[in-house]
Amino acid sequence: MSLRVLILAFDGVEALDFAGPFEVFTTASRVSQRMQPGTAAPFDVASVAQAARGQPVRARAGLQLLANHTLADSPKADVLIVPGGVVDVPMASPDTLRWIADQAASAQIVASVCTGAFLLAESGVVTNDPVTTHWEDTADLRERFPSLDVRDGVRWVDNGHIVSSAGISAGIDMSLHLVERLAGRELAERTARQMDYEWNRNPSHPSSA
Repeated sequence: MSLRVLILAFDGVEALDFAGPFEVFTTASRVSQRMQPGTAAPFDVASVAQAARGQPVRARAGLQLLANHTLADSPKADVLIVPGGVVDVPMASPDTLRWIADQAASAQIVASVCTGAFLLAESGVVTNDPVTTHWEDTADLRERFPSLDVRDGVRWVDNGHIVSSAGISAGIDMSLHLVERLAGRELAERTARQMDYEWNRNPSHPSSA
C-alpha cells in the first residue's frame, strides 16, 4: 500500500522547498514502478494549501500553486512535509498550526525544510527536540524557541518521528534519505540518478554559508 505524502503550501512558501520533496517522492514512485512493474507506487503525493478551495497560494518569488487539498478537506498524512520560506502567514494562522499538530499526531514521519522548523515549533510538534534550519535562521530559531536543541552546520537531523533540514538542497537530500528509510537504499539511489542529482548522504556535512 502506498504511503501518503502531504506537502503544505502557503503564501510565502519557498518554491524549491516545496518542489524539491515533491520531485523526490513522485520520482521515487515512478522509478519504483519501472523496477517492479505492476506493483503499487510506494508514495502517493499530494499538496495541501492554506487557501480556499480553487484559490492558488503565491510562493515567495511569485509562482502560483494550486494545491490538491485545503486544510479542511485534506486526508491524513503518513509523511508530512512542512516547507519553509517566509512563514509569517502560516505562523499567524491558528487553523494552519492546528492542522500541522493534528497531522503530526498521526503521521509516521514529520519533516521540515528550512524555516518550516519554525512552524513545527510554533504548532508544538517540536519542543525540546534537536532540529536544524537554514544557516541564516538558526540564531532566530534558537532565540524564539529557547528550549529547542538547534543544530548549526548540518544538512538534516533525524529524530525518528521528526526530521528537519536546512535550506533547499538539504531538503532534497533529506527527502532522498526518507525514501531510503521507507523504501530502501536502491530506490533512493536510483531516484537521485533519475533526477541527475548528486545526493549528499551525510547529514553532518556542513551546510554552505
